[in-house]
Amino acid sequence: MSRPSLLRSMLSFSGATFVSRILGLVREMVIAYAFGANATTDAFWVAFRIPNFLRRLFAEGSFSVAFVPVLTEFKEARSHAELKDLIARTSGTLGGILFVVIALGMLGAGWITSGFAPGSIDEPVKFALTTDLLRVMFPFLLFVSLTGLAGGVLNSFHKFMLPALTPVIMNLCMIAAALWLAPHLGTPIMSLGWAILVAGILQLLVQLPALRGLDLLALPRWGWRHPGVRRVLTLMIPTLFGSSVAQVNLLLDTVIASFLIAGSQTWLAQADRLLEFPLGIFGVALGTVILPSLSRHHVTTDRDGFSKALDWGLRTALLISVPAMLALVLLAQPMLATLFQHGRFTPHDVQMAALSLSALAFGLPAFALVKVVAPAFYARQDTKTPVRAGVVAMIANMVMNVIFVAALFYFWHRPEDLAGGWLAAIARVPGLHMGLALASALASYLNLVQLWLALRRDGIYVGQPGWPAHLARLGVACIAMVGVLLLGLWFWHDWSAWPGSTRVIRLGVLVVAGGATFVAALFACGFRLRDLRAH
Repeated sequence: MSRPSLLRSMLSFSGATFVSRILGLVREMVIAYAFGANATTDAFWVAFRIPNFLRRLFAEGSFSVAFVPVLTEFKEARSHAELKDLIARTSGTLGGILFVVIALGMLGAGWITSGFAPGSIDEPVKFALTTDLLRVMFPFLLFVSLTGLAGGVLNSFHKFMLPALTPVIMNLCMIAAALWLAPHLGTPIMSLGWAILVAGILQLLVQLPALRGLDLLALPRWGWRHPGVRRVLTLMIPTLFGSSVAQVNLLLDTVIASFLIAGSQTWLAQADRLLEFPLGIFGVALGTVILPSLSRHHVTTDRDGFSKALDWGLRTALLISVPAMLALVLLAQPMLATLFQHGRFTPHDVQMAALSLSALAFGLPAFALVKVVAPAFYARQDTKTPVRAGVVAMIANMVMNVIFVAALFYFWHRPEDLAGGWLAAIARVPGLHMGLALASALASYLNLVQLWLALRRDGIYVGQPGWPAHLARLGVACIAMVGVLLLGLWFWHDWSAWPGSTRVIRLGVLVVAGGATFVAALFACGFRLRDLRAH
C-alpha cells in the first residue's frame, strides 16, 4: 500500500487541527466574554486541568507513545485478525483501568482539590465549586482516552484528518454552553463542566464509523494477559512522567498559582491556550505523524530511513517554532487585547495574561522539538531515557518555580503587602504567575538537551546534509520578520485603548506583514518546499 509523504500527512493533520484551534480561540474568547477572569473561572480551570492532565497521559502521552509502536508492529508483521484482537483487548483493559481511576477520582474529588489547589481551602465557596466541577468532568477521561486509542489506530493507517478534527466537538459544546446554557443555571460556570462531559461522549462516537470501515471495530474485551497488551502496559507505565512532563509541570504550576492573586489560574490558562495554537497545529502534528513512520523504520531495521524521517522532523519543527516563538513574544499583548478584551475581560487581565504568554512562548521551540525527539526513543521501545530526562526537568521546574516567584515578589511587592504574613502577601502582588510560565519554558529546554545528548550518544540519529544552510536561512528570515514587527509596534503601541475593530485590523496587518516578510526572506535565501519532502 502506498504511503503519503510525511509533509502531506503533516499538512493533512495540521489543516484539521487548524480548524480545531481556531474554534478553540473562539471558545476562549466566548468564555472570557461571558465569565471574565475571577475566582469562578479559576475554579473551572483548576478542575479541568486534573482530568485534562490524565487525558494527556492516557490519550495522548504515555498510552499513545506505548500503543502506536506495538500497533505498528502487529500491523506490519501479524494478521488482520490478530491486529483486531489487540485493539479489542487494549480498549477493554484501558477502559477497565480508567473506570476504577474515575470512580476513585469522583469519590475523592475533595481530597484531589485540596492537593492541587491548596490555596482555595480557606475559600469554602471556591473550593466547593472546584470540587463539584471536578466530579462532573472526571468521567470525560474514559471517553476521551478511548477516542485517543481510536485516533492512534486511524493514524497508523495514515488517516489523520478525522482524529485531528475531533476536538472541534469540544469547542462547539463549550461555546454553546457558555452562550446558551450558562444563563439558565444557578451556577453558570457549571455549564462548561457539563459541556466537556457531553463532548467526550460525542468525540468517541464520531470515530467509530471510521474504525468500522477498516474492519477494526470490535467490542472491548479484558486482556490483561494478552502479550500485546502487556507490552503496551510495560512501555506505558515508565513513561507516565517522561512523555508528559509539560503537563506535570502545569499541574505543579496550578498548586502554586492557587496561592497567588485571584485570576492567576485564568491568565495562565489563556497563555497556554494561545501557545497550544502553533504547538497543536505543528508540534503535535509532527509528533503524531512521525511516530508511526519511525516505528515502521525500526521494525524493518531501516536505519537510514529512520534518520531521514527524524531529520525531516527536526528541520520542520525549527522552521515553524522559532518564528512562532518570536511572534508570540512580541505580539503577546496585541493578540490578547484583540482576542479577549471584551465583556468582563479587562485591560488589566490583558497585561497579566501577556506576562505569562511571553514567558511561556520562550519555550515553544523546546516544546515542539521534544514532540519530535521523544518519538525517536518510543519508536525503538526505549522508555527509560525519556523518563529520566522528564523527571530531571520536572524537579528543575519545581525548584525554578519557587526561585522565580520569590524573585518577582522581591522586586514587585510593596511594604504594605507584607501585612498578614507571606501567604497573604503573595496573594496581593499581581504578575507573579509569570515566574511559573518562565520556569516551565526553561524546564522544557532542559528536557530537550538531555534527550538530544542521549540521541547523539546512542548513535540513533545521523544528521543529513544541508543543516548549516537551513539554519542560516532561518536566522535571516527571523531577523527580517522581527524588524517588521518591531517597526509596527513602534507605530501602534496602546492596544487596550482602541476599539475592537481597530485592534483586529492592526493585528491582522502585523501578522500578515510579519509572516510575508519571513516567507519572502526564506525563499530569497534559497529555501524551496522540496527541501521538506520526506517519506
